Amino acid sequence: MKQELEAIRAKALEAIVGAEKAEDLEALRVQYLGKKGELTAVLKQMGKLSAEERPVIGQLANEVRAKLEEGVETRAKELAAKALEMKLKAEAVDVTIPGKAVKIGKKHPMYQVLDEIKDIFVGMGFEILEDREVETADYNFTKLNCLEGHPAREWTDTFYFTEDSSILLRTQTSPMQIHAMETRELPIRILAPGRVYRKDEVDATHSPMFHQIEGMVIDKGVTMADLKGTLNAVMEELYGKGTVTRFRPHHFPFTEPSCEMDIQCHKCHGAGCPTCKGEGWIEVLGAGMVHPKVLEGCGIDSNVYSGWAFGMGLERLALGHFKIGDLRLIFENDVRFLEQF
Repeated sequence: MKQELEAIRAKALEAIVGAEKAEDLEALRVQYLGKKGELTAVLKQMGKLSAEERPVIGQLANEVRAKLEEGVETRAKELAAKALEMKLKAEAVDVTIPGKAVKIGKKHPMYQVLDEIKDIFVGMGFEILEDREVETADYNFTKLNCLEGHPAREWTDTFYFTEDSSILLRTQTSPMQIHAMETRELPIRILAPGRVYRKDEVDATHSPMFHQIEGMVIDKGVTMADLKGTLNAVMEELYGKGTVTRFRPHHFPFTEPSCEMDIQCHKCHGAGCPTCKGEGWIEVLGAGMVHPKVLEGCGIDSNVYSGWAFGMGLERLALGHFKIGDLRLIFENDVRFLEQF
């Protein structure tokens, strides 16, 4: 049995020192030191030894076990150190390699135009407002003198959340004007940009979701001349001196008198093209004097105060500003298109 133990020690230590992988070392540990290992199998035969031989063989067996366990532990540390060294070499960073340039994004063309418009109106003394996109029909329609039966209140035109048509996605940013008139001190001079939603078919100049910018002034002695002068000044700031505009009579339930403002088509300069649908002009906003009923409904004396308001589509302004021929390009997020700006 002594010879068997010596043979196991020599053979096992040689195998342990030669192990190249952690899993191979673990297999050797189980092979020699496990419950069914070779050393355990030899020790099970000690019952056959005489009383004089047992202490001697027992001491030798413990020495062999201790030597093998020490060998396994030492080799495990060596393999771990070797694996760490290989990992560090594989993951080493070559500090001489030039770094990767970080590509900085640019502001979307539509928001570039919005920032320009904000700057123009802030320079005129306007305050910028932001508010909710989910609105009540009362603020989106009724308080704006758009009563029951008006086509804009139909399910075919508006996105409603409730069967009773009381909660909806706002179709205009005009509700912000009502909130302002109900909560702010006079005089009021505000600009209200934001997303709005209507059931429009997608084409070169329409989308079911788009951005609107509304402005309003409420004060004593405000006239239609103030409205026209302000809007002409804004268009010249946006598109340059000499920008051709026109005002056409129109009807909006929340303004009286009402008008629409067009700019001459930037693509064809009035000749007619697909962008302007052959008309030579592109409608950019609706406007007018705030209806007395709207003022009175917000607790403002229409005999003392008057005001004007307008609403313009941000996307259409961006089309004209950057000479873009199709509104859909603004929403498609094609990087090839956006990188031009």
